[in-house]
Amino acid sequence: MELEIKNENGTLKIKIIGKIDTMTAPILEEEISKNFDGINEVIFNFEQVKYMSSSGIRVLVGTSKKVNNNMKIIKPTDEVMEVFTITGLATKFNIER
Repeated sequence: MELEIKNENGTLKIKIIGKIDTMTAPILEEEISKNFDGINEVIFNFEQVKYMSSSGIRVLVGTSKKVNNNMKIIKPTDEVMEVFTITGLATKFNIER
């Protein structure tokens, strides 16, 4: 997994490339924590994420709670969108296809 992280005026923008699984989810969570000072919104770009396990879901739910649900997921792949739909998160998260 590769991450591109930018802090733009209190908005943390994170582009993820690769898989979010039990090995990479802790890395994602750590990078979010390291860059979280002064953040009030998080935008995840899932355009290049082909797989996400329950570990990734846990990171997203935790991040959403930290920013009081002020989180957006943009461009999820069909594979990831299926995970959101099956888990019921498609209606809980702000998702822009």
